[in-house]
Amino acid sequence: MHKIAVIPGDGTGPEVVREGLKVLDAAGKKFGFKYETKEFDFSGKRYIKTGKLVDDKDVEELKKYNAIYLGAVGDPDVKPGIMEAGVLLKLRFALDQFINLRPVKLYNAAFCPLKDKKPQDIDFVVVRENSEGLYKGLGEFQKKGTKDEVAIQISHNTRKGVERCIRYAFEFTRKRNKRNQLTLCGKTNVLTFAWDLWQRTFNEVAKDYPDIKTDYAHVDATTMWFVKNPEWFDVIVTDNMFGDIITDLGAMIQGGMGIAAGGNINPQGVSMFEPIGGSAPKYTGKNVINPLAAICALGMLLENIGEVKAGKAVEDAVIKIVQHKMKSLAAGKMGYSTTEVGDLVVKNL
Repeated sequence: MHKIAVIPGDGTGPEVVREGLKVLDAAGKKFGFKYETKEFDFSGKRYIKTGKLVDDKDVEELKKYNAIYLGAVGDPDVKPGIMEAGVLLKLRFALDQFINLRPVKLYNAAFCPLKDKKPQDIDFVVVRENSEGLYKGLGEFQKKGTKDEVAIQISHNTRKGVERCIRYAFEFTRKRNKRNQLTLCGKTNVLTFAWDLWQRTFNEVAKDYPDIKTDYAHVDATTMWFVKNPEWFDVIVTDNMFGDIITDLGAMIQGGMGIAAGGNINPQGVSMFEPIGGSAPKYTGKNVINPLAAICALGMLLENIGEVKAGKAVEDAVIKIVQHKMKSLAAGKMGYSTTEVGDLVVKNL
């Protein structure tokens, strides 16, 4: 029996999660696995009413689940940063989800903004370190509010944190078994402390994986090659900040936020899966948001809990409707409502 914690969240989060759960129900019946879900209300609306987000008691309860399924975080009535820090970052750090895994895969060339690129050209994965770097929240103000104010933000990188991320990326590249190529994406020429540690660690760990080809690209060059030659990439490993930036560009070249899913992974613990497009509050309640990113996240979740065939079937169903049914991947332009897209995935499982 799989235990799945569900966090619908804010905005359109509950709408896309509802479609994901509809697909989960169908997959469970088709592939013969049993599961139970429990909903956790970590929403902006609850925060406005009670002042509560995720506390330590919630974290302890979530540790008893096999996986977490998240809709979205972010409410326009809550100051930016509060929900992100109090839910997303709190869960990532407290559950030690030290990998953010972002497949970038084009399902239909018609939805790619790049000229002459086919699905075989855009099929790579970004492995982003998810618990350190600039997002650790370390720093200080000096002389705040004066003309001489200084704001210091520290990128905190540990050998242990960097090495476990890089080793995960090598193992993932080997398991993926496509081009068996791992690219380190950084900024060694300017950020000479953090990226010296990353480069040295990468070179040392690479000795344990002679079957994996390695290369390096500066982050600014990486964004350029994503647009010009995305076919060059197989797996990319990078830090928290750079990973956050390049995966949004990756989402655009795979067809947009409506199809982009990600996982926050603790290989020995509880992982959390989500669409990466955010809460999209302007579309809330209109039944027009694209649920495919949330459904793809569910496919990743199923694979993570050992239901590999079911996860693959979910992705195959998504590919089928993206190739043959959808007019667009953008909200309100799909040719179908949110619920109809969920129904189509179920029908094509």
